Amino acid sequence: MLVRLGYVAMSVHLQNASPSQTMTFAQFQRLKDRDAAIRKLERIANSNLENCLRLLKHNSGHDIAFFRFSSKLIPLANHKELPGWDYILPLKDKLLALASYIKEHNMRVDFHPDHFVVLNSPGEDILKQSLKTLRMHYRLLRGMRVDPKHRCVLHVGGGYSDKEMALEQFIMNWGDVPRGIQDMIMLENDDTTFTLHETLYLGEKLAVPVVFDYHHHLTNDGSLDWREDWPRVVETWKHSALPIKMHISSPRDERDPRAHADYIDPAMFLTFLREIKGSVSQVDCMIEAKQKDEALFQLMQDMQKQNDIEIVDGASFYIK
Repeated sequence: MLVRLGYVAMSVHLQNASPSQTMTFAQFQRLKDRDAAIRKLERIANSNLENCLRLLKHNSGHDIAFFRFSSKLIPLANHKELPGWDYILPLKDKLLALASYIKEHNMRVDFHPDHFVVLNSPGEDILKQSLKTLRMHYRLLRGMRVDPKHRCVLHVGGGYSDKEMALEQFIMNWGDVPRGIQDMIMLENDDTTFTLHETLYLGEKLAVPVVFDYHHHLTNDGSLDWREDWPRVVETWKHSALPIKMHISSPRDERDPRAHADYIDPAMFLTFLREIKGSVSQVDCMIEAKQKDEALFQLMQDMQKQNDIEIVDGASFYIK
């Protein structure tokens, strides 16, 4: 089974390469000339995209072909006071540069919007704003010439004091989600509310791939045996053109087991991989760790010490 590693949004090795430079609305308002303020937003967004290209080049140099973009590439893109701003057009050249590099190096890229993007909200305004944010991600992917299908990970949302009703609310709201946005979505089990089993209920009912987060499972109803549900996770990916995806992280400590550690516990990761070995031909593992790409490099060093691991390159290996 081939295992490919990726990491999230930023590098701890590249200097001055943040893809999440921002500008608050208060700062925007302080600029008297509205057009000049919008031009400043566009300059920040273009700088963020330039840094994304730097990150992809850094990744290519280390054989990393799997990467999650920051969802904060365009400051204030969804702000209610900027409804007519066409933020994609001024970013066209930078997006095309990313498109060319992604295609040339056959990279898998995706997004994971923040927790405020909630598709099971009973509130119309929250759902409307969530769809607006998802459309921004969709437009960015199209601007990069990346097929948006299965490129955006979401949690199910809030429990709202009745998880069964909250799951049904997701299904009701799904009818208001445009088809292109529906196709973009992957669902992930979370660490406090919706378990793997509950997330699979939606994934199977709505034909949405489920991203399994092992760490989240252990901190949220870890008494259930995830191995019984793993074949169901695999089945949700059967119509995707992409390899199955999972998230990997490790608890920071016993006092705060939900928080992500700086690095990945190799024993914890290997326990999981040895259980699923042979169930799929490839799995892409997104590292969620504070040390970003350094956590990936350290994990690859740890894998080199294992007898049942065959290293392929700087960010992938076979487990035999």
